[in-house]
Amino acid sequence: MADLLDITEVTRMTGLTARALRFYEARGLLQAVRDSSGRRQYGTAQLESLHRIMAMKRAGLTLAQIQSMTAGPRPDLHSIVAAQIQVLEAREREVAAARELLASILSRIERSEPIDVATFCSLIRQGENAMSQVKLDALASQYMSPEQNLAFKEAVQALPADFDAEAHDKKWQALSARIKAALSLDPASPAAQAFLDEWDELAAPYIAACSAEALKGVSNMHEHIEEWDREIDGPFDAEVFRFHQAAQRARDVMHGPADR
Repeated sequence: MADLLDITEVTRMTGLTARALRFYEARGLLQAVRDSSGRRQYGTAQLESLHRIMAMKRAGLTLAQIQSMTAGPRPDLHSIVAAQIQVLEAREREVAAARELLASILSRIERSEPIDVATFCSLIRQGENAMSQVKLDALASQYMSPEQNLAFKEAVQALPADFDAEAHDKKWQALSARIKAALSLDPASPAAQAFLDEWDELAAPYIAACSAEALKGVSNMHEHIEEWDREIDGPFDAEVFRFHQAAQRARDVMHGPADR
């Protein structure tokens, strides 16, 4: 047992969270050894598997891709290479977007145009929005079919002209922060159900604009939220989303499923 590390030691030495290790185990990617008390222990074989998982994640592969590639006795090299090519193509798009932004700034400088604080802020926001959109597109392509992705983009374009997406996201972020501070609530409690009402109100404009095909794609993407959580700056994280789901299930039990 001297060569085995417990979960606390692994988190301290690797920087990973205990939640991540348990999640990988639940997905069948990692199998911890159990001691006589049932505590997780990690030896060379488990750490080798963990290293492989993290290396493939750093290459841009999702956990679903990693799982399918490592499910058999031998990794599917063709799938690994094909997936890495997709990742490189996504990175190329990111680089192209960054290059375009820098060229715009350089052009302003060469024309001796004054660049004040407001302009710099605008350029920074433009760059951040562009990079976020590239990352979102790359993620969407992993979880949505091309038809679903196109349908969702069309839905966003179909939102009312006076719809303020930035202000809307800020409201969602504020709601997310309040839910985050109340995760210990019973999902069936009045307070949790009130959060659900607010959530549904914020989701309503998107749901109204989305076709069934687009909603199916968005739903599939969020069902895998743990795989891409924190890769993009969304209005809520995996914990908050799972709390929302629990509150919805509680409502369905209390009142019966609604048409959504």
